[in-house]
Amino acid sequence: MLKLISLEIRKNKLKTLLTGAAIVNLAILGFMIMVLFVDRNENEPSFASYADMFEGVFVFVKAAYIIFASVIISKLVIDEYKNNTITLLFMYPISRKKLMTAKILIVFAFTFVAIIVSDIVVGAILIGFNSFVGLIPGELNLPMITSELIKLGANAFYAAGIALIPLYFGMKKKSVPATIVSAVLVTSLISGGFDQARLGNLAAVSISLGLIGAGIAYMAIRNIDHKDIA
Repeated sequence: MLKLISLEIRKNKLKTLLTGAAIVNLAILGFMIMVLFVDRNENEPSFASYADMFEGVFVFVKAAYIIFASVIISKLVIDEYKNNTITLLFMYPISRKKLMTAKILIVFAFTFVAIIVSDIVVGAILIGFNSFVGLIPGELNLPMITSELIKLGANAFYAAGIALIPLYFGMKKKSVPATIVSAVLVTSLISGGFDQARLGNLAAVSISLGLIGAGIAYMAIRNIDHKDIA
């Protein structure tokens, strides 16, 4: 399976996505710094504590990489069906289920790792930046960092599952736009606003959507032998 994943990464030149991820992270970092300065003279700033800052970073990172994942799904799966190149792949002496599993694992693993790494990197830069400008009040301590890392790991796992939901719409329509638009709609649903009432803050919602994404991936793998590729 690892060799198959490696072949898929090389075949689709997915290493170039690292450049895109770096650009996304720079954009998020720039936006967060802009928010800090805009809120500087506000009575009710968006980030009243480090906890608020961590939450804000995660909201943007999660939204960005769920949409990013839809682009990868489009490249790995939807384009293959749309251009009918999947037919050639299925002629190779490789199990169709293993091939689809490899593609889905790439999407899941990339999203999970990218969210964690991006969140930590952007958060660390903002912490260092704040140590000079002092725009975020409060103190940062080890228990808080440990708690945030644990929460980040769990939330990144759920988000990686949610990122698979657009696979359903893409496979149904064999459409790249449908895949990406569905990802945008999902992120809009769960990431709107900063307050505690945001839908994405509800653990039950995140877990449920993550399970739905996992279910969609399972059905895509299970039905691949019978799926019409014409």
